[in-house]
Amino acid sequence: MSVLDKFSLTDRVVVVTGASSGLGVAFAQAAAEAGADVVLAARRTDRLEKTAELVRAAGRQALCVAMDIVDPAQAQNMIDEAMEKFGRVDVLVNNAGVGTAVPATRETPEQFRQVVDINLNGSYWAAQAAGRVMKPGSAIVNIASVLGLTTAGLPQAAYAASKAGVIGLTRDLAQQWGARKGIRVNAIAPGFFETEMTDQYQDGYLESMKSRLVLGRFGDPEELAATVVWLASDAAAYVTGQTIAVDGGITIT
Repeated sequence: MSVLDKFSLTDRVVVVTGASSGLGVAFAQAAAEAGADVVLAARRTDRLEKTAELVRAAGRQALCVAMDIVDPAQAQNMIDEAMEKFGRVDVLVNNAGVGTAVPATRETPEQFRQVVDINLNGSYWAAQAAGRVMKPGSAIVNIASVLGLTTAGLPQAAYAASKAGVIGLTRDLAQQWGARKGIRVNAIAPGFFETEMTDQYQDGYLESMKSRLVLGRFGDPEELAATVVWLASDAAAYVTGQTIAVDGGITIT
């Protein structure tokens, strides 16, 4: 096997949550271009078909599944449908998430719990379901955030706490499932990528953050998707329990 062959996902089955928009679309398309069939899961099923078209255009199969990540039963159903269709799950990309920017003294218990329920608990339910059926050599890639490692000028207690939790979850599952199950678990901590989520930021905020970017620019979703493919592939076969910051250098400023 050549070095480039190690990056291939040919004939593997990749599950992507939050695949209806933003980075989830980029992850699904990249997985398909790397040779995988892709299970696309999200609440907004009307938008999943557009992602499925990108997967099929790359010559791979797509399965769309309606799923609310906060419900463990629906997370289990997502994996059950993947197994029924393809007979295997090789990679889980835990991408479903939500962000808020509410001052800590005004954030309600309901607002805080919702963010943690989706970002942290939902990642666990999906990983738990996938871990039950994954074979040795499989991989889970959790999408955390640089806000689990640093701050960025907005009041984001719930979001930062949930993403820091994802990083801790990643380490523990890697330890539990490494030698025993042969499953690698890693996380990516994205910096600033212009997506549907960043569209909610106040005017001028993104531009104000450019001074902290060592590379002087925001990221392209394809750059983040390439890191997902690497962590999912045999090229990262000796990498587990790690959080990879893909952030243009913001965490070193």
